[in-house]
Amino acid sequence: MKPFVYDYSLEEWQQWMKDNGEQAFRGGQVFDWLYVKRVSSFEEMSNLSKGLREKLAAQFEFVTLREIDRYQSKDGTVKFLFELQDKNAIETVIMKHNYGNSVCVTTQVGCRIGCTFCASTLGGLKRDLRPGEIVAQIVKSQQLLDATEERVSSIVVMGIGEPFENYEATMKFLRLMTHEKGLNIGQRHITVSTSGIVPAIYKFTEEDTQINLAISIHAPNDTLRSKLMPVNRRYPLADLLDACRHYTEKSGRRLTFEYALMGGVNDKAEHAEELASVLKTIPLSHVNLIPVNFVQERNYVRTTRDDIFNFQRILERNKINATIRREQGGDIAAACGQLRAKHMESSQR
Repeated sequence: MKPFVYDYSLEEWQQWMKDNGEQAFRGGQVFDWLYVKRVSSFEEMSNLSKGLREKLAAQFEFVTLREIDRYQSKDGTVKFLFELQDKNAIETVIMKHNYGNSVCVTTQVGCRIGCTFCASTLGGLKRDLRPGEIVAQIVKSQQLLDATEERVSSIVVMGIGEPFENYEATMKFLRLMTHEKGLNIGQRHITVSTSGIVPAIYKFTEEDTQINLAISIHAPNDTLRSKLMPVNRRYPLADLLDACRHYTEKSGRRLTFEYALMGGVNDKAEHAEELASVLKTIPLSHVNLIPVNFVQERNYVRTTRDDIFNFQRILERNKINATIRREQGGDIAAACGQLRAKHMESSQR
């Protein structure tokens, strides 16, 4: 398959130009057209010669994603269902906040982590996304926002898939998003979420970036976490917490722990007390409590409002900072994997 236009860094574009008998600065012009002007074809790159545009069109794929559906929530959330060139489907979500527009991106087609409460794992893992397929989700989102002169102000890598199991593509995507000659999104406005791939957490720590890290923990002990998240059998809680301590001590950055509350499963007072005891050993920790989304194929129910606030109070009484995630897009099935699961079911029929 040809490379996608969004697969290449600025330096790779410059090198491609030199390798193909062009001046290196032409690579910078292509990069500007892609990320600053955000054109949709080589033909629009008017400061390139016709011959060069034809050469580029012959050697690169420009259309990376095809929009299958777009849903807009009454709260402003927009969810895309995109088709890839191999006919697989992925999801991307734009969330409106009072501080700007955040985009949640997907890094894999499906997921093999197997969390029992998540729609993303339905059907297993099909393949990793290429860097350009992740980048294109942000470009598509920004093109939509261009119509109202808004911009993508933050990114969360929390869509379908485990980003640290597609590590190199994810890191290349992050470098492209923060490039000063591209979209120039600040590193501190980007968060990567992992289910706890321990070796990759150590590797990410050594990247020495300002990009935020979030850990999906969802249970305060190995027994319960292994039931909810099979990845815990490979990377037990003690090993995960060691990696988290290393990250906070080396980076000096706050670490967010995501905790999806499931009624009668992990939301009792004793769970909150145990979680507080576990996280006291992690400096600069913060807990983001997430009322679980209903997924038709799963049996979990959401925690009651009173129990959510009680869970938060227990954590804060134990000096663990905790917030409750604001729910968005509930009327458009905005939870990860729900639209893709419906699309897969429809396609199979």
